[in-house]
Amino acid sequence: MTRIFVSIAAALCAGTAWAGGPVATDAGATPAPIAERQLEDEIIYFVLPDRFANGDPRNDKGGLKGGPLQHGFDPTHKGFYHGGDLKGLTAKLDYIQGMGVTAIWFAPIFKNKPVQGRPGEESAGYHGYWVIDFTSVDPHFGTNAEFKAFVDAAHARGMKVYMDIITNHTADVIDYREGQYAYRSKGEYPFSTRGGVDGARINEGFEGDDNPDPANWARLTDPTFAYTPVVSEDEKNVKLPAWLNDVTLYHNRGNSHWIGESSVYGDFSGLDDLATENPRVVSGMIDIFGQWIDDYGIDGFRIDTAKHVNPEFWQAFVPAMLARAEAKGIGHFHIFGEIAFEEPTATLTAQVMADSRLPYALDMGFAKAAQMVASGKSPPRLMAEFLQQDAIYPGGASTALGLPTFLGNHDFGRFSMFVREMSGSDDPATLLARVRLGHAMMFLLRGVPTVYYGDEQGFISDGNDQLAREDMFESKVAAYNDNRLVGSTATTAQSNFDTAHPLYRLIGELAAARTASPALRRGLSTVRAFEEAAPGLLAVERHDPETGQRVLAVFNTGEKPLTQAVEVSYRARGITPLTGTCPASLAAPGSATITLPTFGFAACILETDD
Repeated sequence: MTRIFVSIAAALCAGTAWAGGPVATDAGATPAPIAERQLEDEIIYFVLPDRFANGDPRNDKGGLKGGPLQHGFDPTHKGFYHGGDLKGLTAKLDYIQGMGVTAIWFAPIFKNKPVQGRPGEESAGYHGYWVIDFTSVDPHFGTNAEFKAFVDAAHARGMKVYMDIITNHTADVIDYREGQYAYRSKGEYPFSTRGGVDGARINEGFEGDDNPDPANWARLTDPTFAYTPVVSEDEKNVKLPAWLNDVTLYHNRGNSHWIGESSVYGDFSGLDDLATENPRVVSGMIDIFGQWIDDYGIDGFRIDTAKHVNPEFWQAFVPAMLARAEAKGIGHFHIFGEIAFEEPTATLTAQVMADSRLPYALDMGFAKAAQMVASGKSPPRLMAEFLQQDAIYPGGASTALGLPTFLGNHDFGRFSMFVREMSGSDDPATLLARVRLGHAMMFLLRGVPTVYYGDEQGFISDGNDQLAREDMFESKVAAYNDNRLVGSTATTAQSNFDTAHPLYRLIGELAAARTASPALRRGLSTVRAFEEAAPGLLAVERHDPETGQRVLAVFNTGEKPLTQAVEVSYRARGITPLTGTCPASLAAPGSATITLPTFGFAACILETDD
């Protein structure tokens, strides 16, 4: 019999005895070297550099003069720069790696327009998504040399670096002379006439934007088909590379309303929407981001607003980036797109991946399913049926192993907030137990677990967007500092890098279990049992064909302990705990009797002769 022997690490025991139980690890718990790790072997930590650690206060204003509306720095305002930077992030690598993290994904660090917005509605580009210079690090975050130092420091530790990139839009620099911004469709405002179907003929010979021939696009010289784009004199050459200042390379059709044609052709909340159908834009973006691979040897891209770009762009861009990485010796390059929605389903993700040939995407459906099931709002059946949709991804269920899974993020809000709202209870002990349960689902089920910075310190947002982007260092934002954190008596008014926090310790323990287990990292899923109509048991068996390892992951979403017999593979000859409490032996061939406390979880190795 082939058995995987495990020993309980004393440092891992104390924090998980309640609900989860101790994690057992073996000598294989150390992550493999970067080049040897597959995509599904990673544990990702997502961070906004501005909100993490301030390593150099001298760059807080980005070298700009004036007040907050000019330089963007105001640590009391949730929508402005707070001072975090690359030096601070580099200095905290010990803290990040202490959770078992193997890859860091950070919000864009390209130079942004410091402040934009209508009078009285201004906010700053602290988040990184309002780019004006795609070739340089934003001076609020540091320099290109400091970015290289960060990448080198992460790589020296065996940690991968994922950049957040944008190809859909730039900062809001282009205005419309008409002073109107409602979306104007291609049918009512074709490329061939100015200002509507009855307008003057323009762009003679242009055969539409579905013809990628550069000769065809050379005939699109007049951008006034829908609106008349104008740029102020002081911003006419603000974008880099310089080709981005050409207004004919943008859609210029007004604001998106997120449905149909406008979802691809409309301005994203006023941001200048690039005509990604244009071969000049395609080649330009390939040059921009290929250079970051060449110069810094990064390990992957998270692609912002991927579903708002035409599929043909990705069909050209993705292979070019993978080839560029391969030429640099980075055969493990990980690309995953943002396909934003809030439903517990795989359908939209699979559709966009298939249309665009994106290899992976953030698993939005998993996030919503985990929120609803861990909170008790929905029965485990919801997660079971969601996992059974894995077959619809391009490439089948094995593709789902490389989808980054998450619980909450900087756009939608934090997981603990959703759990509190959906459960209808903010009892501190119950909330912590449910949040622990959700993290266990993320680490023990398929996909690449992605921790949102601050979740390990019990951060709990008041809402989405700016309200979910708290400071790890001492915050001066009143809307953050009045929050009661999960599992802690601290507030965001103080520095929060507590390695003894129960969620920080839990994440480290779950990461150790996952790193030690090929079945948890690469195992396909067989749903074994689930409660259909009320909170209760979810049981999923994970099997890694390469090593033969099988692990049974079980969860109790109910408010009472449970004991239940669960079907397992008939190949199993014995059962050993990996994390949590597992039975001492099988109940019968093909069956294990699982006992779980309230909100408990466990992962049990099924010993086989394989």
